[in-house]
Amino acid sequence: MSPRLFDGYDAFRHRPAAWIVLPVVRRPARRVATCFSGGYAASGAAGRDRLPSPVSPYGLPLLGAEGAGEVQTRVTGRAAEDLRIGDHVWFRHAKAGELCERVDRLLLVSGTEVVDEVPTYRGKGRAFG
Repeated sequence: MSPRLFDGYDAFRHRPAAWIVLPVVRRPARRVATCFSGGYAASGAAGRDRLPSPVSPYGLPLLGAEGAGEVQTRVTGRAAEDLRIGDHVWFRHAKAGELCERVDRLLLVSGTEVVDEVPTYRGKGRAFG
């Protein structure tokens, strides 16, 4: 299993490992939806490859110059037209470590069912920095 940063590697096969699900909290324009939080950029050289990437619903790019923000993350595109306040947008994180530094627990999902809940190191009181 691997986070999104490894998608470009061709020397091994992998499956996506972690998603973060953000609620839609505002609709500022017909083709723009604002999600709560989500700006957990991966460590390393700054770049778009270090940002979480919206994956579901399909066809929701991040809003141009904004990227993913700590307070809000805006998505745009035709698919944004169907989003309503309270809907959820699924993002793949670039690196799993930064995600686990920000959340207390992970839900383990099989198909459409939550099968377990496990604490992250932050949830165990071991957050860094």
